[in-house]
Amino acid sequence: MKKAINRDILRIAVPSIVSNITVPLLGLVDVSIVGHLGAASYIGAIAVGGMLFSMIYWVFGFLRMGTGGLTAQAYGQQDLAEATRILLRSVGLSLLLAVTLIVLQTPIRLAAFHFMEASTEVEQLATRYFHICIWGAPATLGLYSFIGWFIGMQNSRYPMLIAILQNLVNIGASLFFVFQLHLKVEGVALGTLTAQYAGLLLAIGLWAHRYSHLRSCCRLTGLLERGVMMRFFKVNRDIFLRTLCLVAVNVWFTSTGAAYGDTLLAVNTLLMQLFTLFSYIMDGFAYAGEALSGKQWGSGDRAALHATVRHLFGWGIGLAVGFTLLYAACGKGFLALLTDNGTVIAASGAYFYWVLAIPLCGFAAFLFDGICIGITATGIMLKSASATAAAFFLLYFGLHPALGNHALWMAYISYLALRALLQGFCLLKDSDTFKTIS
Repeated sequence: MKKAINRDILRIAVPSIVSNITVPLLGLVDVSIVGHLGAASYIGAIAVGGMLFSMIYWVFGFLRMGTGGLTAQAYGQQDLAEATRILLRSVGLSLLLAVTLIVLQTPIRLAAFHFMEASTEVEQLATRYFHICIWGAPATLGLYSFIGWFIGMQNSRYPMLIAILQNLVNIGASLFFVFQLHLKVEGVALGTLTAQYAGLLLAIGLWAHRYSHLRSCCRLTGLLERGVMMRFFKVNRDIFLRTLCLVAVNVWFTSTGAAYGDTLLAVNTLLMQLFTLFSYIMDGFAYAGEALSGKQWGSGDRAALHATVRHLFGWGIGLAVGFTLLYAACGKGFLALLTDNGTVIAASGAYFYWVLAIPLCGFAAFLFDGICIGITATGIMLKSASATAAAFFLLYFGLHPALGNHALWMAYISYLALRALLQGFCLLKDSDTFKTIS
């Protein structure tokens, strides 16, 4: 039993981790290519445009999460017809949202650039980049639906294959457009656009190959049933609002760090790379929790759900301890790989111990997120995210006059820990699932 559960967890987690690690490579490739064009403004334009799309698409992450949780439950119930309808609903919503983004692209770009302090040249180049890449919204949001659906169907290999293909296509297409057709920033944007649609086409092809027996379920019957649609939109609404809370905290962390000067902004940025690395690993296990807990909730197998939760937290504790020891031993060496600026490295010493607290304080939040998505306890996710986001701002504003940048880190670490504690408390108190198995 124990080996089987761990095998199931790793079967989903490992490909998901590989997929997560490939995500930043798309941006890294773009920056590397324009970095050889000579002008610093090219790098700035890609950085500004990439950051804007990251924020936009992060907000729509509910398409992946909501689809994954609902699909996992349908899979557990062996209701493949409903699982197929969930994909159709999600893809339909993703296309509607993508068309909205394309129609509103100019006001979105103007509003975003209003809050960004960029030179005129960088803004002009970023504008060109934005108005090309925005046409990738249907592919990107559609892929969210497919990836969530694949994970819900206990298949994380397909999202990994899609991520690998996207990186390969992005590299090849961007090099061709930039160095063969001399399109510069426009070439990088077209390379990204090509990779996005290549990923979507592969997702459709993989679905048609593996799940061709579900084509007969692709019909309107039951697709827009009122009760099902209300649940579908409630789940996605809760995740959307919860994501806005997370975005608010992370944007505030970055923007406020800039107020402390260039050196501390660089310190915070570099130290957050260690959190990002840890998050890629923990997200993989959160995906495993999402897929497995959703399947077990759907099948009504509470004993298996309880065992999965215990094993997930066993992995989480082990990884948290391992990363804490790794960062304690090698973290400063890792920072030296990211920068050779002696001033920044020296200044990071005063804040480095906050990084050591991230794994142990943060791992449970990732795992509870996955479990809540799987059992569609999205109301708990929203309550915990909104309450802890408020706690983050209260702590920061209360402490920053005396502690400065330390207050920012203290508030962020507390926010991670409180989010996990509140989710755990609410699950034990309010969820029928955990009342049953506790």
